[in-house]
Amino acid sequence: MENEKIIIFDTTLRDGEQSPGASLNMNEKLEIARQLAVLGVDVIEAGFPISSPGDFDSVKTVAKTIKGPVICGLARAIEKDIDAAYNSVKYSTRPRIHVFLATSKIHMKYKLKKAEDEILRLAVAAVKYAKKRCADIEFSPEDASRTEEAFLHKFVEAVVDAGATTVNIPDTVGYTTPFEFAEIIKGIKVNVPNIERCVISVHCHNDLGLSVSNSLAAVLNGARQVECTINGLGERAGNASLEEIVMAIKTRSDIFKGVYTDVNTKEIYKTSRLVSKLTGMSVQPNKAIVGANAFAHESGIHQDGVLKERTTYEIMRPEDVGYEETKLVLGKHSGRHAFGERLKKLGIEVNKEQLEKAFERFKVLADKKKEIFDEDLETIADEEISKIPEEFSLAHFHIASGDRVKPTATISLKRHSKIHEANSGGDGPVDACYKAIDKITGLSGKLMDYQIRSVTGGKDALGEVSVKILSKGRVVSGRGASTDIIEASIKAYINAANKLARKESRKL
Repeated sequence: MENEKIIIFDTTLRDGEQSPGASLNMNEKLEIARQLAVLGVDVIEAGFPISSPGDFDSVKTVAKTIKGPVICGLARAIEKDIDAAYNSVKYSTRPRIHVFLATSKIHMKYKLKKAEDEILRLAVAAVKYAKKRCADIEFSPEDASRTEEAFLHKFVEAVVDAGATTVNIPDTVGYTTPFEFAEIIKGIKVNVPNIERCVISVHCHNDLGLSVSNSLAAVLNGARQVECTINGLGERAGNASLEEIVMAIKTRSDIFKGVYTDVNTKEIYKTSRLVSKLTGMSVQPNKAIVGANAFAHESGIHQDGVLKERTTYEIMRPEDVGYEETKLVLGKHSGRHAFGERLKKLGIEVNKEQLEKAFERFKVLADKKKEIFDEDLETIADEEISKIPEEFSLAHFHIASGDRVKPTATISLKRHSKIHEANSGGDGPVDACYKAIDKITGLSGKLMDYQIRSVTGGKDALGEVSVKILSKGRVVSGRGASTDIIEASIKAYINAANKLARKESRKL
C-alpha cells in the first residue's frame, strides 16, 4: 500500500488571528507566512479578504510573495465574498477559495433562518460561482459535527458534484468527541457516493480540549487534510495545534501507518516562537512540543534515566522540533548525576570528594530556591572547589556609539602585569567590545546566550549580565555586574574568557 500524504492546512493567519488580542499587521502576517513556507505547510489560509481592506491587502501581499504553499482566502457563500477572495489570492501560482455555509439545525434556525433546501441551493450556487474563477475550491459545512447525518451526506455529495475539490468537516464549537468524530468521517466515506473525487478535510476547535484527538481520529478514518494553527491559536479555546498533529503522526508511525506529512519538524520551535512574539500570545510552559518545559526534567529519577538513555523519559528528540537539547532543570528533586553533568557542561572539573561537597551545598540552596541557575552553580564551585584565576582583567574601556555612527570600542586588558589594547567595530557597543576582547585573548567563541537582569531596584540599580560562550565544543558561562551595563557586559565576557583560558592551560 502506497503511503498517503496528510495535507497540512495552516490557518494561523486567519482563524489564529481571530484570537482576542492576536491582531497582526501586514508585515507581521508576511513574516509568519514566510516562516510557514519554510516549515513546509501545504496550504496557508492567509485571511478573510472581505472582512476589511487591510485583510484583503494582507492576503493579496502573501499571495504575491509566498511561493510553494497553496494560498487560500476564506469566503461566505456570497458572491461579493467569493470575488474578494479570488481577487486577493489570484496572484498566487496555487490559489484556493474556501467557502463556508452553516448546516446544523441550530445555525440554520437561529443564524441563517433558512431551511435545508435553501441552504443546499446556496451552497451549490456558491461552489459553481467560485469554480468559474478558481480551479481549487474548498467547501466547509459550518458546524458539521452537529449537523444531522443524512443532511450532511446529501450536502457533501451536492458540493462535490458542483466542483468542490476539498470538503472540510468542521467541529466548529469543539463539541464532539474522538469516537463520534471518527464515526462522522466513516459515515461520509461510506454514504457519499462521489467522495473519492475530493479530499476530506477536518477543522477542529478545542473547547473541550479534544481538537487534536478529534483531528487524529479523523486521519485514522480517511481524512487527508488537517486544518490547524501554530501553538493552537484560534477563537475561544483555540484550534488543533499544528505541532501536536505533526509530531503525533511522526512519533506514532506504528498507529498512523501509511500516512506522513511534508512538514520540516526542525522548524517547529522557531515558528512557534515567531508566532508567539508577533501575536503577543505566550506559550504556556507545559504546552506539548513547544512549551519551555516540554523537554525539561527536574526529578532526579527522570534526569538519571535521561542521562543514561534518553528514551527512558523522552519519546521525541528535542532537536527534531528545533530545540538545541534536553533541559535538565536543577532543583531540590535533582540528583548527583544531573548535578555532575551540569558542572561538566559549565567547564567545572571536580573529583569525587569535591563533587560531594558541592552537591551538599547545592541541596541546601535548592531548599531555598525553586530553580537553581548556572550562575548559582558557578558560585558554589568557585567558593567550595577552587577560585578561577584571572588570566585577563579589565583595565580600561572606551566606546563610541549612536544612531548615525558605527559603534566602536577600545578595550584594554591586563595580563601578567602587561596592558594589551585593541579596538573594533560591531553591530552595537556590546558586540564591538566583545570583538575587541577576542582580538586580545585569541579565545573567541560563539555567543550562545546573553541576559541582563537588575540585581536591585532604583535608577542606580546594579545590572548583572550573564553570557554563555561555545568554544571548541564546550560551553562556558560568564558573569559580570556594574551600574554601567556595558561594563557589566565586558566583565561577563572576560569572566568567560578566563574560564576558556583556564581550560586551554590545562591541556598544555
